Amino acid sequence: MSSSRSAVPTAAAVPSPSAPVTGGSATSATAPTVAELMDFVRSTARDEALIASLPLDPEGRTWIRLDGPGGSEAWLIGWPPGTGTGWHDHADSFGAFTTAAGALKEHSLAVRLPTDGWKTLELTDGVDRSRELATGQGRAFGQNHVHEVLNESEVAHAVSVHAYYPPLPRIRRFSRTGAVLRLEQTERPEDWQ
Repeated sequence: MSSSRSAVPTAAAVPSPSAPVTGGSATSATAPTVAELMDFVRSTARDEALIASLPLDPEGRTWIRLDGPGGSEAWLIGWPPGTGTGWHDHADSFGAFTTAAGALKEHSLAVRLPTDGWKTLELTDGVDRSRELATGQGRAFGQNHVHEVLNESEVAHAVSVHAYYPPLPRIRRFSRTGAVLRLEQTERPEDWQ
């Protein structure tokens, strides 16, 4: 995340709130649960001084890296009007995010996609989901969750808090035309830190 206009990392099955992390690229006896990540993003989103400290850019997203619980990766993100992430996933990481100011919209796919070895997939009917996330609302997501997050406001910034575990090993970026989802690129941590 070297510039304010870089894409921000921000997925079908959500691990049980009390389940330890399994699978993926990292596990630990102290790994946070989905519930702990959700508690963290909710409580951080209520920190008015922190939210106010985020510099907001009228043209591109801005962010501050935070210390997440149990070695998780966390971000405070500012969203100018009309900005979004594009379709992406977080590979082997699960996570949570909450809107701290303004409102965000999430479009997601209610289907588990193959993790590797494909470039183009045709999606079936009925897999699209959308949700509005007003201030104080958030959600958790599991590994390989494909979504896009948008600030659809024409006038107001939005701010959100995100946490991921294990720390993001990669982000896959997709394009979508109708029912066709196409893998466009894979980003690694060095691409956004």
